[in-house]
Amino acid sequence: MKIHPLPPLNSLVAFEAAARHLSFTLAAHELNVTQGAISRQVRLLEDYLGKTLFERTTRAINLSPTGSQYYETVRTALMQLAHATGEIRHWQGAQQVTVVTSTAMASLWLLPKVAEFQRDNEEIDLRIIAYDQVKDFSRLDCDLALYYCRTPPKDMQVTPLFAEEVFPVCSPGYLAKNPTLSTPQQLADCTWLWLEDPQRDWIGWSEWFQRLGLKSLEPRRRININSYSMLIQSALSGQGIALAWSNLVDNHLQTGALVRPIDTVLQSDAQFCLLEPLGRGVMRQSVKCFRAWLLEQLPPALDAATLGSGA
Repeated sequence: MKIHPLPPLNSLVAFEAAARHLSFTLAAHELNVTQGAISRQVRLLEDYLGKTLFERTTRAINLSPTGSQYYETVRTALMQLAHATGEIRHWQGAQQVTVVTSTAMASLWLLPKVAEFQRDNEEIDLRIIAYDQVKDFSRLDCDLALYYCRTPPKDMQVTPLFAEEVFPVCSPGYLAKNPTLSTPQQLADCTWLWLEDPQRDWIGWSEWFQRLGLKSLEPRRRININSYSMLIQSALSGQGIALAWSNLVDNHLQTGALVRPIDTVLQSDAQFCLLEPLGRGVMRQSVKCFRAWLLEQLPPALDAATLGSGA
């Protein structure tokens, strides 16, 4: 939807400076323009608004009641814009690494580990962006990306990180309420936590049964959730049974916060992958450092042969 109405944007900058200094002369000096240019921009804004913003006398200017109110809004908006612009420009330095990944990968696998990296590499600024609905991986504006891929994307350097096992999990409390649960067929008597808006390639309940060669079931009830991280949190709080990816929930399984109510496991043919844009020139040292650290976080069973040519 078009943002409307918007005043002349250059006039807003001139008005903010003049209102802050209560002087067209000082505003002109700050913006490196003439006093006449400031006066013209302010008049243009007043004509657009149909209101007088300044009360002018021979020796001074003061804000009118309308001008005073408008100044507060304009200054806040320009400050927010300047802050956002500064944040983006900050990440253009050599000592920064931008990583794009899914919300699930970020919250359940990456973020719990990065404190160690930041402790040992204080000079590197790490920027993590969670983005789920990726249509074209090659268009991601980042140094590195981490995604679950059934088919490796084209036009990217792809380093497989780990294959995945997919299996049901629930809280110990939920299992205690369903003590006879031991087979996939008995899952129909449970509440399923259902990923309503799955990321590309992710396996849902129907596909999980199908790929295991089992008859598809319908749960007694289900809770639809459109975020995998929220879905796992729902499982942790005992609201039902979720399908889990082993490397994403390993910490919860190790602590006992989650348990596996049945032994059935689907070995997924998809993998979590490290994706790197091609044609970016020489890799910066900060990116090399984070990439090397990232590969050190892989499960012990993976070796250099598994990682292929991405190293």
